[in-house]
Amino acid sequence: MTYELQLLAYAPNSLEPYIDEQTMIIHHTKHHQSYVDKLNKALEKYPELMGKPLSELMKNIESVSEEIRTAVRNNAGGILNHDFFFSLLKKGVAQEGEIFTEIKNKFGSFANFQEQFSNSASTLFGSGWTWLVLKNNRLEILNTVGHENPISQGAIPLLVIDVWEHAYYLKYQNRRPEYIQAFFSIIDWKKVNELFLKYKQ
Repeated sequence: MTYELQLLAYAPNSLEPYIDEQTMIIHHTKHHQSYVDKLNKALEKYPELMGKPLSELMKNIESVSEEIRTAVRNNAGGILNHDFFFSLLKKGVAQEGEIFTEIKNKFGSFANFQEQFSNSASTLFGSGWTWLVLKNNRLEILNTVGHENPISQGAIPLLVIDVWEHAYYLKYQNRRPEYIQAFFSIIDWKKVNELFLKYKQ
């Protein structure tokens, strides 16, 4: 079974003005689609891997044949990361839930968390992702480069921002901090809280 592009759960213009429609269309139907196509191509000679959960591929990436390991890491990671990122975007979701108590306990306040997360994302060199994760049952902010995913490090993703330039350049050009600030207006905190409650021990 080949991999297919996961459809967006919302219209591509529904995140305006924070993320523009053209960026969403190109990001989803061009960049995201290319990772799906390239992963299917890479696995043509390895049918035993085709259709496995992407999280399983990434958790066990070192067991994948060296011939295709880089392609699988880049493209399975690209699909997994984008599926997660797009699923967490929604306007108008209230900042409430147990996750905020945990954020306050860990970072002192939500403002401190936002500052640390934003600084981590804005200073990440090159292309990558900034995450809020559960690791050893504690909240952490971490960065990954390329399309690495924290599950490969034993962490559970709760929130992520894509800081590859294609995620924001049409609207924000080189102003990554503005894009990061806008991101905080379109986080589906209800879903983040659900993930936190599911995985917190």
